[in-house]
Amino acid sequence: MAALLGRDDQALSRVPDQARHGWLSVATQRFGQTTALSQLLLGATLGFGMSFWDAFLALTIGAVLLNVVAVGVGVIGQREGLSTALLSRWTGFGHAGSAVLGLIIALSCTGWFGVQTGLAGAALASTAGVLPAPVWALVFGIIATVIAAYGVRWMAWTSYVAVPAFLALLGWVLLVHVNDVGAAFSAPPGGSIGMLTAITLVTGSFIVGAAIAPDMTRFHRNGWDVVKQTVLGITAGEWVISLVGVLLARALGTTDVMGVITTSGGWIGALIVVTAVLKINDWNLYSASLGLVNFFDAVFGLRISRAQVTVMVGCAGSFLAAAGIVQQFTHFLVLLGVVFPPVAGIMMAEYHVVRRWRNEMISTRPFVPRSAPSWVPATVVIWPASAIVAELLPFGQSSVNSLVLAFGLYVCAGRLDLLRMRTRRATTRKVAGEAKAA
Repeated sequence: MAALLGRDDQALSRVPDQARHGWLSVATQRFGQTTALSQLLLGATLGFGMSFWDAFLALTIGAVLLNVVAVGVGVIGQREGLSTALLSRWTGFGHAGSAVLGLIIALSCTGWFGVQTGLAGAALASTAGVLPAPVWALVFGIIATVIAAYGVRWMAWTSYVAVPAFLALLGWVLLVHVNDVGAAFSAPPGGSIGMLTAITLVTGSFIVGAAIAPDMTRFHRNGWDVVKQTVLGITAGEWVISLVGVLLARALGTTDVMGVITTSGGWIGALIVVTAVLKINDWNLYSASLGLVNFFDAVFGLRISRAQVTVMVGCAGSFLAAAGIVQQFTHFLVLLGVVFPPVAGIMMAEYHVVRRWRNEMISTRPFVPRSAPSWVPATVVIWPASAIVAELLPFGQSSVNSLVLAFGLYVCAGRLDLLRMRTRRATTRKVAGEAKAA
């Protein structure tokens, strides 16, 4: 059944060498993630509230911070060939923690899948005028579900088509609406956004994607590929799309660039929305399926097909989008995003500094380790504490603060031997042939 539905893509095993992809293929998909409508709206917000060069500086600093997180976590995923949720079992979270993390990833990514599917349905309905938005949302959601079910190869080809189409369509809108480029550069801002606030907005816009980078980087061939893909995908994505939003906002004197695109662009505007949503929504669904597969394995000992999970989750998300229910939970989805930066900090601290379980992962390659900590009490405290304290600090940026706090606290716990003295171990099953490509 899994073969008929799609590819398992080593959801519970390491990605073998023969299943690795060239860095450009993965970079195209990462670029597709970062060149989303959210980045366009982010650029419009910065462009309306800051000068062009201040907005450019904020985007640059934010991109550098995101690169550091994505590379630091992504290299771990590349070396071990494991998805984020599965990798977390041996990078500070244990079986119980990885189950919680997998469930949070699934909820967050499925929720955003539904929100963006509803957005695409509304854009198509307003342009076509023949079917209501819920029907369009359902159709669009099913298409994205099929692509995600067939795995990274289908998703790569989707990016090859959708990314150039999105850039071309957006370029057309820019040429039509920005008649005086000089004015867009020199016009005074319509509001006042401080540099620290701007950097906060930039980093917050993609911190979740950076934190779950192993879902994507496990398909890289070496660490240098991770660096190239991340720099091209995140940095170029932040600059290209966000700067387009900056120029449009400054030229039009409004932050409602999406309203301008959808009302004046006709089918062009609708296609911009569709291509923008498609190239990130398949990855939303893909990461959600990986998180749920790990959850069922860690909690119930059930090995279920990633493709089947993708179909079930995708259909559920599509129906929720069509019913308009998901839109009521956007604040909850934003709240979920707060828990991801400490995850990246703990994983990097464990793998690169503390190394409590690193040797076990290395010694069992190309198989998954047969045992893992049942739970790590120090992480149970550090994870939520870092997120809460970072939100309360009167300085810095909350995502960066929580990541740094989690990293520092976990290193301290490791140095004080708090990880070893209270950690139980639980045996996991060794899967025959798990090093083979699915």
